[in-house]
Amino acid sequence: MVNEETNTKDSILKILFLAKGETVSGVRLSEMLKISRVAIWKHISSLKENGFDLESQPRGYALLNPDDLLLPFCFGPEFENRIFHFQELESTMDQAKLLAKSNAPHLSVVIAENQTLGRGRLNRKWFSSNGGLWFTLILKPQIPPILSYIYNFAASLCLSRTLNRLFDFDVKVKWPNDLLLNGQKLAGLLSEMETKGDMAEFVNIGIGLNINNEPRQYEPKAVSIKDILNREVSRRLILKTFLSDFEDQIQTIDCKTIIGLWKKQTSTIGSRVRIETNREVFEGLAVDVDETGALIIQDKTGEIKKIIYGDCFHT
Repeated sequence: MVNEETNTKDSILKILFLAKGETVSGVRLSEMLKISRVAIWKHISSLKENGFDLESQPRGYALLNPDDLLLPFCFGPEFENRIFHFQELESTMDQAKLLAKSNAPHLSVVIAENQTLGRGRLNRKWFSSNGGLWFTLILKPQIPPILSYIYNFAASLCLSRTLNRLFDFDVKVKWPNDLLLNGQKLAGLLSEMETKGDMAEFVNIGIGLNINNEPRQYEPKAVSIKDILNREVSRRLILKTFLSDFEDQIQTIDCKTIIGLWKKQTSTIGSRVRIETNREVFEGLAVDVDETGALIIQDKTGEIKKIIYGDCFHT
């Protein structure tokens, strides 16, 4: 019964999506889905309660923002079977882990409109306010674990490139996993991996991107695309463009090439930084990122240090 109701709701949304914002009468929906108009009304009411932006009027029903819908059928045949959409999850990373173990295909995407327990690096809470894009990539690349780091760099590179092309921005990548716009945090990435034997079973990359939300109430140094443009933009356009670019970028993994492209986008090299790990704090001038993804810094004594992981702060 639950699956039948879900399928009916998805069918209503698909019809309204294909109508491109135009009103579809209750009679027409009833005829197409072979259910009563009362049932249509109940499903519409339930969809509204679940956060879908629908308008009811005497002439029928309309989807008010079809360009922002993130359901699988909105992504076309190339990605439709790899999109897993949820209205609410504790964490897209946790759901992606379950799906990765349940034979989800390579380059699947888990999307949540809202996360109740979203997390960033070192298990810090990630505030997932309405209007942002919260998703996790499921990758099954058939590589040794030592090479898994490159997918995080490829993802941040492609996301920054996507935003710069779509909006004429100058988004920079910050080692190891943030995107900055005008020095403010626009996105964060988090990667997790599980191994099987001597190979990576899957690599999951969680991404939180501030788009139409207002992140400053939770993180004063953050910014959203809406803040910059003073208008809302299509989350689906951003995600679909990013996925196409990312899929092309990782067809052949060349660590030297990806790190080289990433370094052209970064604001970390040349900045004074403080790196905090669980045990130590390093400070100095960031002078390079090597082919393994490690940050190379020069401390105040002139000594060169290689930092493999940690939280990076530009000082």
